[in-house]
Amino acid sequence: MKLTRRTLLGTMGAAAAASALPFKAMAATQSIRHFWWGNPTRDERTFKVIEMFQGSHPDIAVQGETIGWGDYWTKMATQTAGGNMADVIQMAHTYIHEYVQRGGVVPLNDYIGNGIDLSHYDAGANDIGTMGGDLYGINIGATCPSIPYNKRVFEEAGVEFDPLAWTTDDFAAACEAITSSTGGAVTGSEDMSLYMETFEIFCRQAGVDFYSEDGELTMTVEQVAAWWQMWKDLRDAGVVEGKDATVQLDKGMADLGLIRGTTATTFRWANQTGALQGLMQDPLGLAIVPQRAGLQSGHFVLPSMFLCLTRDAGDIPAALAYIDNWVNDEETIKVLGIDRGIPPSQKGRDILAPQLNETDAMVVTFFGETQSQILSTPVIGPKGSGEVRDSFMRTGTEVVLGNMSPQDAADQFIHDAEGILIRASR
Repeated sequence: MKLTRRTLLGTMGAAAAASALPFKAMAATQSIRHFWWGNPTRDERTFKVIEMFQGSHPDIAVQGETIGWGDYWTKMATQTAGGNMADVIQMAHTYIHEYVQRGGVVPLNDYIGNGIDLSHYDAGANDIGTMGGDLYGINIGATCPSIPYNKRVFEEAGVEFDPLAWTTDDFAAACEAITSSTGGAVTGSEDMSLYMETFEIFCRQAGVDFYSEDGELTMTVEQVAAWWQMWKDLRDAGVVEGKDATVQLDKGMADLGLIRGTTATTFRWANQTGALQGLMQDPLGLAIVPQRAGLQSGHFVLPSMFLCLTRDAGDIPAALAYIDNWVNDEETIKVLGIDRGIPPSQKGRDILAPQLNETDAMVVTFFGETQSQILSTPVIGPKGSGEVRDSFMRTGTEVVLGNMSPQDAADQFIHDAEGILIRASR
């Protein structure tokens, strides 16, 4: 089958295998590559932006490369080691320190106001992408943690709750009510015990960050054990998704129980809600990650992702023109919408406001309503934090499968995580 933009997007799954599609301009004399992790909605929007950019920049050919999150970092590491990184890459806050320390991405200071205009950005919008006074990652959207839930299933189960103030006890009761009312056909939730993202909120509720400012581990054995025990109790009660689905790590959206109709909730960053809604008929609602009664909020806002210039970029002026287009071109901002997050500038938000559909408007409203619960931004993980995340999922899997107790697994994970960080710092 001939590979075209239409056939690529038509066959692309939520956890798509690596895909690449060059858009060749007739008179192109320059070329760059852009690599991002995606999903069907994000990929379609991004290829449209590439097509539009090439229409207004016929001298620059852009090759878009996309892959699912689960495989993105493996391929990124391979490209980095082989000296074959794309010119422009999408970067997550959990990995940016690592790629800065590895020399994979380069400072952008000299290009701000000289190729890239960020004069309209919110104050502090690029703080997380700045290290040692150098800007390495340009924020392309703000987001916050969320629990998307199936409103129909909640209503039919008679679950009433405050999505901005529910507790872990409320969550457990909702899971029980939903599982009972559906005869087990739909459980209350995906088992999120292996989601380090939700565990981070759990820790912050107790005033504990994952890492210290100097890159040392600060999460505790007690917090890890309590987290895994909480989910074990829900599994033992049969009110969350079973272990076979749980140990499928970093599932694509199409494989989530929420989409398949077997669970009523999951975890996702708020900006991903539109992509989720596009895969299901039932309407979605948004809630905060349940809070532990009597503790502080664990909620926070982060850049959902960054654009970075890599050390392997061959045509820097072309790459800068492409990045600048992402953050300044009105039509590009409209096409991108809030899939990658809420624009970190009033200019971007004003451009999008008239076109927001019901789902996107709900996301923006939810984002605004949670602002009173926002704590400080989490300390961004040091080099090795990506491997720590892998270790968390790997060790937690042993708990899910019943091979280790939450306490023993927590002891093992903390021991392994400390070793990972020591090795990474050498």
